[in-house]
Amino acid sequence: MSFNTSNVGTDIHKVNGLRSSKFKLNHLRRNHLKINEPTLFRLKDRPIAVVQWQRYIEQEIGFVLPSEQSQWLLNAIETTATENEMSVAELWEAIKKDNKLNQQLLDTVLIPESRFFRHEPSIAFITSLASQYSARLSQNIIEDYANDSISSSNGSSTRLFRIWSVGCATGQEVWSLAMSLAAKNTSNYVLLGSDVSQKALTKARKGQYDQRQRRLIPSEYQHFTQPLAATDQNENSVYWRVVPELHEQVSFIWHNIFTQGLATLHLQQVIVCQNVLIYFRQFDQRDILTRLSAQCAIGGYIILAPGEALFWRPSNMRRIAHPQVNAWQKISA
Repeated sequence: MSFNTSNVGTDIHKVNGLRSSKFKLNHLRRNHLKINEPTLFRLKDRPIAVVQWQRYIEQEIGFVLPSEQSQWLLNAIETTATENEMSVAELWEAIKKDNKLNQQLLDTVLIPESRFFRHEPSIAFITSLASQYSARLSQNIIEDYANDSISSSNGSSTRLFRIWSVGCATGQEVWSLAMSLAAKNTSNYVLLGSDVSQKALTKARKGQYDQRQRRLIPSEYQHFTQPLAATDQNENSVYWRVVPELHEQVSFIWHNIFTQGLATLHLQQVIVCQNVLIYFRQFDQRDILTRLSAQCAIGGYIILAPGEALFWRPSNMRRIAHPQVNAWQKISA
């Protein structure tokens, strides 16, 4: 999930080689963004204090939208107001009470974008963890992540390797993982993708993308794609889809990681949260990481973007020494 900040700073995705978000803002990494004093912009010849909308977005989902992107925000506000036959003032009063209207604005402000196999070392690392898990299952010996113990059980084959992709946007990270796991004949897994954008999740669930995205998929995984029938083509240039077989173990849900609500009741063996934290203030990043840690099973892993959350020093997690992957393993409750 991301804001469109196409006119600001340096491409973050060029810095860390991960999700192709269009959020281009160097000073977000310094985590001390300051919203300017109330600035009046004109929207159809009417003044509007953009700072109140910036604060509203931050209060709702924690994202800090910089003043450099005020015009983008105002365009989203105007679009939402116009589509609902409201004035901006009416929208301001209504949006705080209307969840559907609130979601519509968020979907307009957020530009969720991702890419297939954006950070292959992370995908390979997670796939290796799943393969090791499967190997232990085949021997009926497996770590009980929930209880941090070793158990032997005839029913261990029913245990699932659970992976959660936080801020999955339009789903490419999730489907990349599904392809990588399937290529290794791993079957005892479930993949969950979550995002705050309903519009992005709709696309993620369909698993349909354009040819530009298909070219990003390595040749060894191309057989997990198939062309759409001519009758399924649309004006958005969707030419192919992820094969139906991969959908069986993949699901997507709406979730706001800025809140205390749980995305799932299941503890996860792997939580992937790459290029999401950069949109939040540092103290909010810390709170989010604490909640993700609570959702991670003992022995499980949290995968962050390289160079991300360097301030984090949790007592119940240990940093994994890996030259390319920013991975943390949970060692205690």
